[in-house]
Amino acid sequence: MNFIKRALYSVTRKKGKSLILFAVIFVLGNVIAGAIAIQQSTQNVEKNVKKQLGGLATIEIDYENNQDLLEQEDFVPEQLKVELIKKIGKSPYLKYYDYNTMSWVQTKDLKAVTMNSEDSENFVGTEGFSLKGTNYSKILDIEEKKIKLVSGSTFTQEEIDSGKNVGLISKKVADENGLSVGDQMIMDSRGLDYTENGEKELFKTDIPIKIIGIFEPMSVEVKDEKDKKKPTTDQQFLSMEQLNTVYLPNKAVVEINKNYSEQMKKTASDSSMYEGYEDEEYYTPVYVLKNPDDVEAFKQETQPLLPEAYKVIASTDQYDKIGGSMNKMAKISGYVVWIAVIAALLIISLVVLLFMRDRKHELGIYLSLGDKRGHVMGQIILELLLISGIALILSLITGNFLGKIVSESLLNSDFLATAGGQMDNFLINGGILNNADLTTDDILNAYEVKFSIAYIISYLVVGLATVLLSAVLPLLYIVRLNPKKIMM
Repeated sequence: MNFIKRALYSVTRKKGKSLILFAVIFVLGNVIAGAIAIQQSTQNVEKNVKKQLGGLATIEIDYENNQDLLEQEDFVPEQLKVELIKKIGKSPYLKYYDYNTMSWVQTKDLKAVTMNSEDSENFVGTEGFSLKGTNYSKILDIEEKKIKLVSGSTFTQEEIDSGKNVGLISKKVADENGLSVGDQMIMDSRGLDYTENGEKELFKTDIPIKIIGIFEPMSVEVKDEKDKKKPTTDQQFLSMEQLNTVYLPNKAVVEINKNYSEQMKKTASDSSMYEGYEDEEYYTPVYVLKNPDDVEAFKQETQPLLPEAYKVIASTDQYDKIGGSMNKMAKISGYVVWIAVIAALLIISLVVLLFMRDRKHELGIYLSLGDKRGHVMGQIILELLLISGIALILSLITGNFLGKIVSESLLNSDFLATAGGQMDNFLINGGILNNADLTTDDILNAYEVKFSIAYIISYLVVGLATVLLSAVLPLLYIVRLNPKKIMM
């Protein structure tokens, strides 16, 4: 009888010992399977959420980690230079990039979109428009599907380079003011002075802007008061801000800012605050990565190039800020996997070794009859694989349900509740990188324990590797067997 038939016969004949070994592997397999299921699910949540957030990055002052430095009177943060922004833009991790200068224009004649809510009175300066300069002719917000072009066209490179007064406005603003593509929009910029006697208008400057395109926001909209799913105040503000944004070439916005500052210097009661302002150009870079997974590599590459007190922030940081419960659960499941594997190695090794001692005479007979030690060892391994294979397949199913029950209990308990609940309304950089109002509930709702190819493969690899490693000690016992001494 060859060792394969002996292994099959031994498993079926010694049912009690086979059941004991099966029960041990089944219980330990459930623990490992449950932990791997939780770990795989948390990783999938992080991967999918970060993919939805996109691979956007920008550079800003790190106020959190440089408070002492920024409080020093003689420290003035260096402005980001266009040359540095372009240098970083050559990174191999990037798909494309843009840098923007921003401005705000107070108007009366040109009507802006306002919120149909009592909350609108809480916002300052609702009668006006945000001017967003761009150096990317295709307009990054269109490429990233934050807005869509419904008529007209984007900028030409010649319009960008020369800084022509051409722009794109939202459809709601166009409808509100009876404007269309090709029309000349007159933006009546108002200079206001705020004194103890109240608000005073100092001047009015008409800014002619030729409309070359009309857009609609794709991710935000103003909700009606009767809508049951009323958006949050932050969402309403971002919606209104997007609708009241006018896209212009960077140079056009810089020129508008310069003219405004010069007028304010001449007419404002405290003109000193506008001294030198017309010479400053402030740009906010926005980098679009090819893959959100490259965010950390891009940060490490870019950080040494930045001026003091600056850092790179990314849209995926939003998950890191409020995904604490998932990160915590992933760590716990990882620890459980390691503990369960180590426990399985010890317990299975000891159980099999004890069974081997009871079978010492059986094994000695095989060896004394001239059977090779390799065949004897192969028989033991095959017996172990037959029993563990059935136990692992069954625990693959039950362990998945166990992982679902345990993870739901943890997520619903106070144990993980504090990991990210305080950041529900986190908005990165005022919505520059992403208008999504990601909450802890969004992340928890995205969590789901389910069967997947990755889960099955990971579990079977870990389970079988654990079983095979646990066979090392019993095999060493066989190697040390002396058939002469056993048979005496």
